[in-house]
Amino acid sequence: MLLIRPFTSSDATEALAAHTELDAEDFDFLLGYSARRGFESYLEQLRAHEEGLGLPPGWVRSTLWGAFAEGELVGRTSIRFELNEHLRTVGGNIGYAVRPGQRMRGYATEILRLSLAQLAQRNIDPALVTCRDDNIGSTRTIEANGGVLENIVEASDGPTKRYWVPTTVVPCS
Repeated sequence: MLLIRPFTSSDATEALAAHTELDAEDFDFLLGYSARRGFESYLEQLRAHEEGLGLPPGWVRSTLWGAFAEGELVGRTSIRFELNEHLRTVGGNIGYAVRPGQRMRGYATEILRLSLAQLAQRNIDPALVTCRDDNIGSTRTIEANGGVLENIVEASDGPTKRYWVPTTVVPCS
């Protein structure tokens, strides 16, 4: 069974390992993490961001949670509770990632489903979820959760698909 939850101090070793793994793919697993400030300070920053405090320019109120299967960190989700101009175009309400060694097990689909449920609890419906046009795995993940393609936009890293996904009824096939 997979669950998403806020990171805690005891997650530091696994979270930093995942951050290093995804960094090799040019993906920022722990958004805004600074080794210089340390993991405890990072956790405080995440709590503040969830309340909309201390946000860097261009950021919105959000949360970054770990995804755990049988106690092991397999991925993460970034849930954004509002959208600015950039997020309305390419970032969306949810960004998720699965560790390289945990892919192709259905975790991304479940992480997205659970993230959509978090937005539903805050009366946000539908959610905007985006992925690169060439990301077949994310395309399948979003569509498995009921995503309806609105359009494809040109982004700095290439064409990006924009999907609207219902949060009140969270299907998963």
